[in-house]
Amino acid sequence: MIFVRDKGRMCNNLLQYGHVYAWAREHGRRTVSMRFAYKYPYFHIGDTAWHNFAVYALAKYGAKIGLLPVAGFHSPEGNPEAQSLLERRRWLVVEGWEVRYYDLFLKYKQEILQLFAFKDSVRRRVEETLRQGGGADGLRLGIHIRRGDYSRWNGGKYFFDDEVYIDYIRRFASQHPDRKLSVYICGNDPTLDREKFRRALPGMAVSFPDGNPGEDLCLLSECDWLIGAPSTFSLVASMYHDRPLCWMMAPLKLGETPTFGYFDHLFRHIL
Repeated sequence: MIFVRDKGRMCNNLLQYGHVYAWAREHGRRTVSMRFAYKYPYFHIGDTAWHNFAVYALAKYGAKIGLLPVAGFHSPEGNPEAQSLLERRRWLVVEGWEVRYYDLFLKYKQEILQLFAFKDSVRRRVEETLRQGGGADGLRLGIHIRRGDYSRWNGGKYFFDDEVYIDYIRRFASQHPDRKLSVYICGNDPTLDREKFRRALPGMAVSFPDGNPGEDLCLLSECDWLIGAPSTFSLVASMYHDRPLCWMMAPLKLGETPTFGYFDHLFRHIL
């Protein structure tokens, strides 16, 4: 059994586990996500065998006292010793953000998506939000506003103010002049000026879902197009239904419009 652990946020954990799951699936091994065994109750994986708090605790303390070896993937250049340990030992803990098996991830992507299918309670809340937002007969644009730690991460390079997000939305709308646009804005800024967005985007149905992380992720995954600062949250949202995603690398220049990519390419270029 391979126990997968790491720190970081929910979608970092999801992608990290997906890579290890894919490698293990290819080599006839079994895996457990220690984070999804107890921390994020929004996904089907939490109802599968071995995913419970008792298993998490056993693996955590087994590694702490040395009963389980730990293979750490902490360098983007790779770690031959960690890879060798993964291949030689049947029971161990794998940790680290830099564990990557891109081709295998894509090979088993549908299985990974099945593991991380949203629970019915999450889907029901999202379906109701979408009905209220009025996007069934128009174009749904999902916006992920990342603030908080982004004021410091990478020197604040991707910490954008409201005007930058509004400009991206307006220019996207200009690319689809004949479509009714419903905008769903999710994010981690509790002080966001919602009325400012509504005033700046007349003629659009602008909603702020106020969901938990699982509900926000599910809602974004149901949008037709996605825009947000570079993050694994918007990336994973795009993965579910292969939605086009625009990562905001900088404010748009005069005459520029948002450019979009897809998960199968973008996940190889996480910042």
